[in-house]
Amino acid sequence: MLVLAAVLILVALGVWLFCLFEVLSITEGDARHLPKFAWFMIVLLLFDLGAIAWLVFGRRRGYVTADVSAWPPDFLMSGDGGPQEPDAPLPVGPDDDPEFLRQLDRRLRGDDQG
Repeated sequence: MLVLAAVLILVALGVWLFCLFEVLSITEGDARHLPKFAWFMIVLLLFDLGAIAWLVFGRRRGYVTADVSAWPPDFLMSGDGGPQEPDAPLPVGPDDDPEFLRQLDRRLRGDDQG
């Protein structure tokens, strides 16, 4: 029972600190309904009630959306607006490069004399 109470207190403290630091880190225009300073005072003084109020009413809902108007990227477009083959191959990660993997395998086996 005591452990459960300690865990709940730590969760409440974590939510409060998260909201407090989030209010401090936003720009003035990102707070909804009230100025940033008012939200800071609400979260600071009302503890978790203020934190919940911030999460529900004050925090800007930032949804990430793809800009489909920019697809395909300019480097894949030819002068007439149609897709073109890029001049150079696009960069790939080292784990997608077969030559890199072969060199790594040789180094791990000790076959590399460099």
